[in-house]
Amino acid sequence: MKRIIIHWTAGFSVPNSYEKEHYHYLIDKYGKIHEGAFKPIANEKCQTGMYAAHTGGGNTGSIGVALCGMLGYKNRKNIGDYPITKIQFETTMQLCAFLSRKFNIPITKNTVLTHYEFGKLNPNTTSAGKIDMTFIPSYSWVETDEIGKFIRTKIKWYLQKILQGV
Repeated sequence: MKRIIIHWTAGFSVPNSYEKEHYHYLIDKYGKIHEGAFKPIANEKCQTGMYAAHTGGGNTGSIGVALCGMLGYKNRKNIGDYPITKIQFETTMQLCAFLSRKFNIPITKNTVLTHYEFGKLNPNTTSAGKIDMTFIPSYSWVETDEIGKFIRTKIKWYLQKILQGV
């Protein structure tokens, strides 16, 4: 595995069976981690119907991690009825730190990124124009184009905790 791509489901605050088919890990509003239908290794070599199809043009070698929620999100002032919670966000950052260690994935802007960032880096894919993650309700002061950096900083901090055994 070569990268982790972070999403929101644009759904309710808990995962459904459809979402479990598309992501390796889903984190609900309570911070509970749910495993998807496919293990990350299934995306090492994507075969039709046998992998988690979470990122158009970027599934091969990618672990898909999704925060459940953001259904109805329009913009920073109209976030819908299922916003991402702080515990959900922090649990996701911890999980990504664990996954980066387990799969030896360095935490860089090309290897740990949001679906939004992937689409910007790969404009000729179906991921271009995706808006997940362009807003974090618990950290509303973080601007859209700074979210990836913010996320990577958090994941590095949690990785240090793991390495220190804390």
